[in-house]
Amino acid sequence: MTARTPTVFSRRHLAQALGAALALGLTPSWATPSSTASTATWPTQTVRLVVGFPAGSSPDLTARALAEPLSKALGQSVIVENKVGAGGNIAADFVAKSTDGHTLGLMINGNMTIARILNPKVPYDPLKDLAPISLIGKAPLVLTVPASGPGVAPGQTAAEWLSQAQKAGDKLSYASPGVGTVAHLGMELLKTKAGIAPVHVPYPGNPQIITAMLGGQVQLALLPPALSAAQVRGGKLRAIGASSTGRSPVAAEVPSLSEIGVKDYQLEIWNAVAAPASMPAAVASKLSAMVSDIVRAPEMRARLFQQGWQVVGSSPEGLRNRIQSDTKALGDIIRNQKIEVN
Repeated sequence: MTARTPTVFSRRHLAQALGAALALGLTPSWATPSSTASTATWPTQTVRLVVGFPAGSSPDLTARALAEPLSKALGQSVIVENKVGAGGNIAADFVAKSTDGHTLGLMINGNMTIARILNPKVPYDPLKDLAPISLIGKAPLVLTVPASGPGVAPGQTAAEWLSQAQKAGDKLSYASPGVGTVAHLGMELLKTKAGIAPVHVPYPGNPQIITAMLGGQVQLALLPPALSAAQVRGGKLRAIGASSTGRSPVAAEVPSLSEIGVKDYQLEIWNAVAAPASMPAAVASKLSAMVSDIVRAPEMRARLFQQGWQVVGSSPEGLRNRIQSDTKALGDIIRNQKIEVN
């Protein structure tokens, strides 16, 4: 039997093979850089962490808490950029369409779930155009009102306030950080569950909402626990109830809304890190592990708790599962309450 002669490729053969493959629109695996190498070297430039809400808002505070330890872990600068508007969707669209490989987003529920359900004209698809990185933290919202003003009396219990609000109808107004945010959807659901009818007034973010409440322009809002707590301790605002089924660890002093008579009402906000869908899976996995380790560290866990967050620090798969469940739940609110973008 004649031994087979090993095939030897010359540079000319390799060039011909590569040319043929490229002509067919194919890239041979041996002609591409190793994904392991690209993952090991990422990032190669400054990383942008984009936030869709103003400085001082809850997402902004979380992003700035995360930026420094993430910069140390990555060995590259991490800068926070605020791109405000459309309930955070302007920033989400910017992240989804980024092509530099170094742009991330600090997102809230609505930006990663029901943006397209609420408004088909939103220029990105949260389920297709964003890559889940890690669910950072979750929390209830706190129904908050001015300490004095329409419908609020000294010594009034939360249940008595609710009764007054039911009688006031559309004479009261409520604020949210924008149409389609969880605070907006949650209040529309609360109107049905609690028998109240305040008129919606959207604002750019929660700092502006608090200013409006203190100035008497609006009479109630669903706020993140830490933002409401600071004003409640100062005697300027009052917490009526939390949107949790029982007492929440991040708002333990606030009764749940079910305790004051609002039945079958439960809602959570959460924040997360996301990337463009074009980010390689290996890079997303590496980044997710870093973010999870950072937020679960005792010092960061305590810092986020002070901001009103119960830390999660999930995998991409964990965040993806939460996105799917929230898309259904929040989508049901939109359809049942017939909420539309004007």
